[in-house]
Amino acid sequence: MSMHLAPQVLNSKGQPITLNHREQLHVKYIARQLMDKFPEGCSNHFENALGYEVPITTLSSIMKKITEQKFFQVAPADYLPLRVGEGAWSSNLVTYRSFDAAAAFEEGIVNTGGQSSRLAVADAAVDSVSVQVFNWAKTVEWTIMDIEQAAKAGNWDIVTSKEKARKRNWDLGIQRVAFLGADGLNGATGTCKGLLNQAGATVNTTVITKAISSMTPAELKAFVAVVIDAYRENNNRTAWPDRFVVPESDYIGMASQASAEFPVLTVKELLENAFKLITGKSSFKILPLAYADAQYHAGIASIAGKQVYSLYNSEEESIRMDVPVDYTNTLANSLNNFSLQNVGYGQFTGVQLYRPLELMYFMYTA
Repeated sequence: MSMHLAPQVLNSKGQPITLNHREQLHVKYIARQLMDKFPEGCSNHFENALGYEVPITTLSSIMKKITEQKFFQVAPADYLPLRVGEGAWSSNLVTYRSFDAAAAFEEGIVNTGGQSSRLAVADAAVDSVSVQVFNWAKTVEWTIMDIEQAAKAGNWDIVTSKEKARKRNWDLGIQRVAFLGADGLNGATGTCKGLLNQAGATVNTTVITKAISSMTPAELKAFVAVVIDAYRENNNRTAWPDRFVVPESDYIGMASQASAEFPVLTVKELLENAFKLITGKSSFKILPLAYADAQYHAGIASIAGKQVYSLYNSEEESIRMDVPVDYTNTLANSLNNFSLQNVGYGQFTGVQLYRPLELMYFMYTA
């Protein structure tokens, strides 16, 4: 239920009511007594504390469109594998890793001249990685009075707003965990890491010492020549990367031309084309990430004050985040038919690096 106030107030004869100067001053005086805060020098609008009881004048009109709070949003699935719905209600997810134990190839050479010669053995070994699953749940509550008063105040749907706030809390929480983990929150210390703060990954501080977008053509050429080779050397040349995640502030600057003499390609196009050629992967992407900028991860001790660049192989066998139970909400219920509530819940893990050598960080101090 919603009510829209007409922009004009009419008297009993159907004529518009207007306030003279003294009446307007009187209305403002009364409004000051009712409000928690009155902005100095503001003559046409009022601000008060949070709530739907808002003082208005006889000439006020409540607008239909509501302005909602905004947050920056990133889709974690664009950056790394996100497995949803597998292993629901588990306390831990166990993934086995297989290793070859076949010794040197030359040990398999058979000496046909010897008697009862023993054949060399090829074997395999296995270990496991256990990932902790975190349970999450939040409730929202409202009463009949809340609904009626919110409706009377204008066009605000209090129930929908509460539901959207909780769902947004889940979405933004999963987003932050995917990139920064959840260190120190409700038992998650040390067990819930994100893409940018994996303890097992190699950190290089010499290849990138300033924003890539500020490099000269000669510096860009040198950078392309060493960055992929550094990654390959780190993993003993067993894997090629397909993702290069850079701070958003640097990514924006990559729209500039790579060379003033030959303004054909942007810095991003130059690098992406070069990396696709070198790796042989047409799916190679350079992606922006605000969390990689130092100002957005100040609370993470291992990377505080650093601009973080991540070069990695985004295969599921290499790195993955799990959401065993995606966001679900229960039906609203009431014990007294006056107060109502429901619960939104889900399960998630941090990001697990199954092949530590296939993720490499490049950092410099901001």
